[in-house]
Amino acid sequence: MANITKHIADTVTQTGVNTAYGDAVEVDGVTILPVAVGSYAFGAGEGGGGAGADATISGEGSGGGGGGMSLPIGAYVTRDGHTKFEPNLIALLTVGVPFVWVAGRAIARIIRALKR
Repeated sequence: MANITKHIADTVTQTGVNTAYGDAVEVDGVTILPVAVGSYAFGAGEGGGGAGADATISGEGSGGGGGGMSLPIGAYVTRDGHTKFEPNLIALLTVGVPFVWVAGRAIARIIRALKR
């Protein structure tokens, strides 16, 4: 199991900057470099011998799992020799709407508590 975990870890660390930045693409004289936020998580497991008062019960074990995500946050766009970061509005709304909702609920609770 340890060899599999090490192999996965080595693979993920080799991706490096390619996780955050995609390949530059040129369209009609404009260069676009996509940017994303990425994260990975992995787990492993093992087993052991029998448990409990009855030692005749043999134990086993195994495990493993992993996952990852990538959120496209925007792109660096180069036009006429000037580079500018242009955010992905859909990703900003996806992240922003829950944040605004939570902030609104918190402010409402604070105001309610101060009125008492």
